[in-house]
Amino acid sequence: MSGGIDSSYSAYLLKKEYEVRGFYLKLHNKEEKHHFFIEKCKKVAEKLDIEFDIIDLQREFEKIVYRYFVESYKNAQTPNPCAMCNPHIKFGLGLQKALNSACDFIASGHYARIKKIDGTNYIQEAIDKSKDQSYFLFGISKEAKDRLIFPLGGKIKKELKKEAFSAMPWFGELEDYRDSQEICFVDKDYINTISKDIEVNKSGLIKDKNGNIVGEHKGYMHYTIGKRKGLNIKGSHTPSYVLDINSSDNVVIAGEKEDLKKSKIIAKIESLDNVKNGIYDIKIRYRSNAIKAEIEIIDDKIIAHLLEDVYGVANGQALVVYKDDIVLGGGFIESSH
Repeated sequence: MSGGIDSSYSAYLLKKEYEVRGFYLKLHNKEEKHHFFIEKCKKVAEKLDIEFDIIDLQREFEKIVYRYFVESYKNAQTPNPCAMCNPHIKFGLGLQKALNSACDFIASGHYARIKKIDGTNYIQEAIDKSKDQSYFLFGISKEAKDRLIFPLGGKIKKELKKEAFSAMPWFGELEDYRDSQEICFVDKDYINTISKDIEVNKSGLIKDKNGNIVGEHKGYMHYTIGKRKGLNIKGSHTPSYVLDINSSDNVVIAGEKEDLKKSKIIAKIESLDNVKNGIYDIKIRYRSNAIKAEIEIIDDKIIAHLLEDVYGVANGQALVVYKDDIVLGGGFIESSH
């Protein structure tokens, strides 16, 4: 439970069929935010007449997710904290805590579904494609998938909000509702967050792809692959984009949009089920359209030969492999060419 409408309504729906126990995962170190949402969870638990507990995983979250987040930007990668948190924290340590509390299943308000194929449970895209979160769930374990329930996976978010507030009038006013933020521990932006732990404003050179100096940057961690804003390029009459970042030399490489085009992506496997060499759909960022790729599996690597033009591939992001709307797994991008 997060205190938001999605997890609260999930608990409401589950109460019709199961004995429900609510858990709040205390992850980041923002105590005021925790207090606010824990109070909301307690209210929901009281109204639904369910048990409620707090699971403190702050130390584990800091080590597994937050440090990874900071180190990724330090190493000029674009991290995906939710894709790291889900298998290791929420549906990893969180699942074990729930099982140790005599729970048989674990449920969340994620927009995704579970589908059994030939006796194996897979993550399936949500009905509401605009809210689908299957991309972030590619790495969760077989044990988690065998015990997971997604009560909202078959619902449309716009319709669900009215339905939920009607069923739970004590929750508040629909007009006051706001969707939760994408990264729970980032209040303003990622630079503001990581600047508390690392120096982000070390200026350096911007070079073109031929090594010519074309400007200066305010600190390479301010930039991600494909970014256009904030580039100070001398005498440029066409839009410039970040093509690459050399963290060891503190250099940002800039060029034109066509320079961002990639035809091959290499990712290190995090989790993969029943994938043989062949043509599949892949996604390389959240809310992006699926693209066709010829996949090769070599040792612990996914080699994706793209069958469509792709621009702005960022190292560190997840490459997720789909067959139609079924998630087969994926990994984190190491390079693209």
